[in-house]
Amino acid sequence: MKRQFNKNPCPICGGIKKAGKTTYSIDLGTGVVVVRDVAATVCDQCGEEWIDAKTARQLKQVTEDARQKHHQVEVLAL
Repeated sequence: MKRQFNKNPCPICGGIKKAGKTTYSIDLGTGVVVVRDVAATVCDQCGEEWIDAKTARQLKQVTEDARQKHHQVEVLAL
């Protein structure tokens, strides 16, 4: 049996990080933004999630756009 080497383990639990999706939400005080189906790296053991810098920039722009619209609730998908 081959032993699988985890060269980039989860820093929380040591599990295996895999490509997946997450939901990003933020309370702006004046409203809430929810973005579904955000590309993320997800630990298969503890469920911890990470997003890359490009995705973080997209989420920042979505958040700023929603803040300017003054909507109470905005639900989007990336």
